[in-house]
Amino acid sequence: MSAVSGAPVPPMRLGEGQSRITVPIAVLTWVVCWFGGNLVGGLVLAATGYEAGTVDTPIWVTLLGALGLWVPMIVGLGYVTRRHGLGSFAADYGFSFRPIDLLGIPIGVLTQLVLVRLLYWPLAEIWPDTFSRPQVEESARRLYESADGAWLVGLVLLVVVGAPLVEELLYRGLLQGAFRRRVDDAVALVIVAGWFALIHFRPVEYPGLFVIGLVLGACALVTGRIGMAIVAHCAFNATGLAWVATR
Repeated sequence: MSAVSGAPVPPMRLGEGQSRITVPIAVLTWVVCWFGGNLVGGLVLAATGYEAGTVDTPIWVTLLGALGLWVPMIVGLGYVTRRHGLGSFAADYGFSFRPIDLLGIPIGVLTQLVLVRLLYWPLAEIWPDTFSRPQVEESARRLYESADGAWLVGLVLLVVVGAPLVEELLYRGLLQGAFRRRVDDAVALVIVAGWFALIHFRPVEYPGLFVIGLVLGACALVTGRIGMAIVAHCAFNATGLAWVATR
C-alpha cells in the first residue's frame, strides 16, 4: 500500500521474456555505477597528474579517465543482469541492433543541426551572455583542442563510440527500461531525459541535453531496443564534433 494515499501500488508491467529489474534496483545500480566509475576515473586522472576538463590535459589522459569511468559501469550492469535480470544485455537492456536502426543517423544529425539550434536561438536572444554559441560549445571545443594528429582517432572513439554506448546502456537501457515497467511510458521518458541532462553538470547545456534525451528515449520506446538510440547518439555527437572542428 502507498504510504501517502493508501492506494495500492500498480503492478509492474511485465511481458513474457521481459526484464524483471525493478526501479529501486535500477536506481541503486546507477548510483553504484556512477559513483564507482567516477571514483575510479578520478583516481586514474590523479595518477597522471592532470586535471580533467582543462585545455592542457592530453587526450590520452582523458581516454584513460573515460575507461576508468566506463569499466565499472559495464561491470555493474553485467552483475545486475546476472543477479536480478534475465542474464542478457539484450533481454534486460534492449542491447541489440537491426538495419532499421540506421535511421538513427539522420535522427541524430537533424537533432544536432536543427532541433537543438532552434531550441537555443530564443534562449540566446533573451540571455546572450549565458546561451550564446561560444558558451554552449565551450566544453566540446576544449575537448577537441586537446587532441591533435593521431590522437584525433582516440577523441572520435571517446566521443562518438564509447560515450553513446555506455550512456545508452545506463540511461535508456537500465533506467528508462525499469521506469517503463512501473509508470507510463511518457513519464518514464521525461524522468530519464531530465536525469540524463542534469547529471552532466553543465547548466548551459541542459536544454540541449534534455532534448536529445527525449529523442533518444523516443527511439528506445518506438523500437523496444536501444540500438537506434545508440546510433542516433553516435550521430549526434559526431555531428557536434565535426561542427566544432570546422569552425
